[in-house]
Amino acid sequence: MATVDRITERHGTIAAWRREIHQNPELLYDVHATAAFVADRLREFGVDEIATGVGRTGVVATIKGARDGNRMIGLRADMDALPIKETTGKPYASKTDGLMHACGHDGHTAMLLGAAQHLTETRDFAGTVVVIFQPAEEGGAGARAMIDDGLMQRWPIDEVFGMHNLPGLPVGEVSMRAGPVMGSTDEFSVTITGRGGHAALPHLTIDPLLAAAAVVQALQSVVARNVNPVAPAVLSVTKLNAGSAFNVIADTAEIGGTVRALSDTARVTLEERLRAITESVSAGYGTTAAINFRRGYPVTINHAEQTEFCARVAREVVGDDRVATNAPPIMGGEDFSFMLQERPGSFVFLGNGDSAGLHNSNYDFNDEIIPYGCSYWVRLVETALTG
Repeated sequence: MATVDRITERHGTIAAWRREIHQNPELLYDVHATAAFVADRLREFGVDEIATGVGRTGVVATIKGARDGNRMIGLRADMDALPIKETTGKPYASKTDGLMHACGHDGHTAMLLGAAQHLTETRDFAGTVVVIFQPAEEGGAGARAMIDDGLMQRWPIDEVFGMHNLPGLPVGEVSMRAGPVMGSTDEFSVTITGRGGHAALPHLTIDPLLAAAAVVQALQSVVARNVNPVAPAVLSVTKLNAGSAFNVIADTAEIGGTVRALSDTARVTLEERLRAITESVSAGYGTTAAINFRRGYPVTINHAEQTEFCARVAREVVGDDRVATNAPPIMGGEDFSFMLQERPGSFVFLGNGDSAGLHNSNYDFNDEIIPYGCSYWVRLVETALTG
């Protein structure tokens, strides 16, 4: 049980990279400065090949081991930030008002850079490791864009692995599970159209707000009555907008929300029932409903063999008693799911300690976890590519 000594010695340098990225957050595919920072470090390390602009702004580099081997594995980190105003008050806080790294992608990027540096220097493995720095995880499907740009063909990866920090999980602990680990992320918006008029003469109108309120209530039955009770699912209505005056019944009302599931079966059921209930309830009030259902990220499904392998590697780094292999799934979404549809692999969580939650304005990646994350990547490569 141990972190890699050379990485531990470079802890301060890797943390400085992380804080540099943290100070300069960028959104979605507009990660040009971050990608340039990553590419510059990789060139300094002396990787064998580097490609930029993959999936618009992604960076991919290859590192060949000192021993011959045909296998190739991929390690992925995300680079983008969020449109949140930072409130941490840290000396390295975001310099861009309204943007911040509130999900730890700055730390993910820095840890993979630290691992890449060590692997380039030592090359104590047989085969090739591909380090993947991805844009637009936060809703932009950057993983899908990189795949569509030939990621898996240009670099014929056999297996692919990802990692995310997790607030609330103690520092130095790793959690994972085989099978569904994170939910699908679909969105819906509905425009309900009636006939507006004077609020004192409601009998002369067809009130879309009344219909919308009934739809919101009725949708709460979907998870309770249409989805298998042991199949986790979420249908949350998060928006209801109608009208702008006290004495006017509006012509339209709009509702919107998110739908999450841990199985494709539940995902399909949720969409079907949402459409049927919305249309029928709306019709019952004399209104019409225009439904826009947008499919987002699929369920993140870890492959069993690769998850067992990741657990074994994690135990070597943090110890047997600090690795959980049956962690509860999370209903948040992750576009690494697209990569796991293309290749076998696994997505694990690294404890961020007692920090603010993800997507919170007071969140900060915990630099104490850097040696664990970097060492995990290094040991994973050295163990997977033994020749």
